Amino acid sequence: MAAGQDPSLAKRLAKAARATASANTFEAIARELLDKKRREAKAEGTLVQLEWRLSLARPAIGARPIAEIKAPEILSVLRSVESRGRHETARRLHATIGEVFRYAVATGRADADPTGALKGALTALTVQHRAAIIEPKAFGGLLRAIETYEGAPETRSALELLALTFVRPGELRAAEWAEFDLGAGVWSIPGEKTKMKRAHRVPLAPPAVAILRNLQTITGHGKFLFPSIRSASRCMSENTINAALRRLGFDKDEMTGHGFRSAASSMLNESGLWNADAIERQLAHVDNDSARRGTTIRSRAPLPFGKFVAIDKSILVRAFSL
Repeated sequence: MAAGQDPSLAKRLAKAARATASANTFEAIARELLDKKRREAKAEGTLVQLEWRLSLARPAIGARPIAEIKAPEILSVLRSVESRGRHETARRLHATIGEVFRYAVATGRADADPTGALKGALTALTVQHRAAIIEPKAFGGLLRAIETYEGAPETRSALELLALTFVRPGELRAAEWAEFDLGAGVWSIPGEKTKMKRAHRVPLAPPAVAILRNLQTITGHGKFLFPSIRSASRCMSENTINAALRRLGFDKDEMTGHGFRSAASSMLNESGLWNADAIERQLAHVDNDSARRGTTIRSRAPLPFGKFVAIDKSILVRAFSL
């Protein structure tokens, strides 16, 4: 016995203190908050986004006792995200960290939320009229959320095809079965339906063809791939795709139907693995007659994506999947 203290009691107290400290880390409390949101049946998209944003904070502050984390530490985490040009992500991460702290305060494991002191510390955002998720891991979360979509199967197919073809939402909504040659894997969009008023051929990779063949069993008897729920003589409403994204938990400032094109352009170009001209051709940003011929897209390193999206009959570019 040292200084009148029972050694076994001291060991038990130390063990209990370590257990308490472990339960009071930022990571542990964040997990509790996520579990609470799952019990509340929050949208899968919301949960996926929270998981991903918290993963950005985990390396720096995850193992730290939450009561010891101060505003400068949090700002350092946010600045590291900002330094990569992800200003919107930094803003949302700020809000997410604040939510974890407020939960800690409510459960008696922190005295205050230090994120309030960071108001005005982040770079002001430029408003995006067509919001898009352009971070690869976050985009993967979007695809996982789409897999859970429980609305109309046609709407889920539309979301999947936007991710695989990068076409404009209006072109997809108005697509007609007569424009598709599934055997050849080609979708020929008439010039009158395109923004540039010129015909655009969209080669279809096997995953896209599989989605279309399944969709054909649902809507193949009519004119449109995506008919209106009110009349088969009209195509799907322009609000349907964005409404589906909201239902999945992605708000209007985070992702839109047009955002799939921005995501494709940003991630494929930033990877440095693909020929920029071919990407522009797939996005219908350049005239097929004036685009440089003979260019190929060659991977200089493997991408962590599994599916393929065709650029033309002889060129394939890896695209986004899990």
